[in-house]
Amino acid sequence: MLNERAKILLKTLVERYIHEGEPVGSRLLSKFSRLDLSPATIRNVMVDLEEMGYVTSPHTSAGRIPTALGYRFFVDSLLIVQSLDSKEVSHLEHQMHPDNPSRLINVASQLLSELTQFAGVVITPKRSGGAVFRYIEFMALSEKRILLIMVTPEGDVQNRIIFTDVTYSQSDLIEAGNFLNQHYAGCTLEEIRGRLQVELKQLRHDMTSLMNTAIELSSDVIRESSEAVVLAGEHKLLDVKDLSDNLVNLKKLFELFERKTKLLKLMELSRQAHGVKIFIGGESDVAALDEVSVVTAPYEIEGEVVGTVGVIGPRRMAYERVIPIVDITARLLTSGLSRN
Repeated sequence: MLNERAKILLKTLVERYIHEGEPVGSRLLSKFSRLDLSPATIRNVMVDLEEMGYVTSPHTSAGRIPTALGYRFFVDSLLIVQSLDSKEVSHLEHQMHPDNPSRLINVASQLLSELTQFAGVVITPKRSGGAVFRYIEFMALSEKRILLIMVTPEGDVQNRIIFTDVTYSQSDLIEAGNFLNQHYAGCTLEEIRGRLQVELKQLRHDMTSLMNTAIELSSDVIRESSEAVVLAGEHKLLDVKDLSDNLVNLKKLFELFERKTKLLKLMELSRQAHGVKIFIGGESDVAALDEVSVVTAPYEIEGEVVGTVGVIGPRRMAYERVIPIVDITARLLTSGLSRN
């Protein structure tokens, strides 16, 4: 547990580092914390905070910077969230007209990016209850590799490779495809799962495994295609020094944007949250980028959570400003979509 003096100094250090981007020394801490402490006392507190993992010392400087753990404590316990300027709130309200759902979602992502100068992201509402596939076919590629060819309910053709423990003949694969098309084409995932265990008992165990895998892959395809990622302003992250200085991490971040599946998983983590949720560094286990933070909030249609909005930026971001921007955008999107 931190005492009040240590909390004030940690809060001051994080705020100064976010504002200036340079390691914070005892002189600045003394000035901005407004504590009547000697430099030696401040240095002793900094040593304690460093031992607890809240701050670290770059080898080129006598000052300190916050760690991911330090940011987390700051956000959870020390942060004072600012109210948005009335002009910014009016700008958001004016721009987000509920005349067209898809346009509203695009505007939301653009406004998130415009107001934060980071990347704005919106996950569009889920479709629910739809069919998993219209048609399925299996094709042998090698002894234990099979190509799953699936036609979605919308007519899109999707391919997935299945790795198996056993070898199937082409006649086995034709039989499996015919069985799935005859019994499950046009059914929802809930309907399929309700019938699967009973109806597949008549088949060999290895055939059952193949069909279960095909159904799960098909549902994954539908889930990916039914939840679109609307991204705006990702190019602005190229101008963020904390990110552009590390080309390896920057490349990983843009790979996250391109693949979008991992981004969907990250945003899905906030779907069950009440209000704003913040991921600092690699906390999500999905986007393990130490210098990146994601601030998200769910939005609703008629009382049901259907998607999330968020901002993706550097770990050194002004959380007290980004949080209300994300929160208000989610609320306005809820209001606009519910009235549409």
